Amino acid sequence: MKPIRGARALDLGTGPGQVALALAQRGATVVGLDISENQIAAARDLARERGLAAACRFDVARAEETGLPDASIELVTAGTCWHWFDHERALAEVARVLVPGGLLVLANYTYLPQRSQLVRDSEALVLKWNPVWKLANFNGLLPWLVDHINVNPAIRLREQFCFDHAQAMTHAGWRGRLRTCNGVGSGGMDEATVEKFDADLAALLAERYPEPLSIPHRVFCVVAERAS
Repeated sequence: MKPIRGARALDLGTGPGQVALALAQRGATVVGLDISENQIAAARDLARERGLAAACRFDVARAEETGLPDASIELVTAGTCWHWFDHERALAEVARVLVPGGLLVLANYTYLPQRSQLVRDSEALVLKWNPVWKLANFNGLLPWLVDHINVNPAIRLREQFCFDHAQAMTHAGWRGRLRTCNGVGSGGMDEATVEKFDADLAALLAERYPEPLSIPHRVFCVVAERAS
């Protein structure tokens, strides 16, 4: 693996910039892209608050059309967002902007209902307010990512791995996490329904689950390399 310090990095689907800011804290110079103006504004605010504005640039742009020069990036990351992209076009764009030998890291971070009654109860509330939601009980494994990498000869698979860990969270943190669920705030419910769901979740937590919460998560990661 190449060192992060001094690397030129691109974070796709950056959202509020959590991955991009973590890379900047480790010494990378980072461009973070997202199609949401609100998310980009939040990322810029966080960068200023953490004293990282000089190391990060956040722009509104698509993963499929970054607007960056050819062979200008040494590391591309996408955290829990690749499924939103046009895979073939996004991979072609990654191949274009990466230097030979540059790395693409696709990582998904998923809470595990199979290992937590709290997560199961929370997903039951999602289904109460959004009964057509289809992604309950997901196990966090995404083997199809490997197949998508393998369709582009300019990108070759380096490795794939996964591991589990328990994440300590507050009630507020878990409620915020659930608001980003694709069955809730990411297009799953309208704003009024999100508020009703959140009130139900707050009541559930207050009644049954004292802080700190321990939420089991799974990290699934695919690492690929730009061919020379």
